[in-house]
Amino acid sequence: MILVKNVKERERFLKFAVVGVIGAVIDFGVMNLLTQVAGMLLVTAGTISFVCAIISNFIWNRYWTYPDSRSRPIFRQLVMFFAVNIAGVAIRIPILHFAEPPLLKLLESIGVGGPATAELLAKNFTLALAVGIVMLWNFFVNRYWTYNDVD
Repeated sequence: MILVKNVKERERFLKFAVVGVIGAVIDFGVMNLLTQVAGMLLVTAGTISFVCAIISNFIWNRYWTYPDSRSRPIFRQLVMFFAVNIAGVAIRIPILHFAEPPLLKLLESIGVGGPATAELLAKNFTLALAVGIVMLWNFFVNRYWTYNDVD
């Protein structure tokens, strides 16, 4: 409800979402590089890509989304932001683990490309689902804990 009525909160949410898109590009790029080039499992590659996205997102959120949030030292705020995102990993990993196999079976059963195409799409759709769910978690918890020092 606060996002609907408060213009400043809507602006912050939109900035947070833009930062999330940047993080998602990093996340997807690193995940695809690690799974397609390095042959890593999705859960491992997805965890590494998530950490890369966290670092980028923290920097963008600290300096662009919440530039007025300076009452805490940067390291303390990074630790808080990272803790929220670690909880996000706890949400993300089961999604990556459990959603990919049935999605892959579905894509294969409807004949989407060959097996390699179906696998690539299943991984990316699964990651998109996880990113969307975790983004909502991250916004609300970071807004009311990590960046609760802004009006």
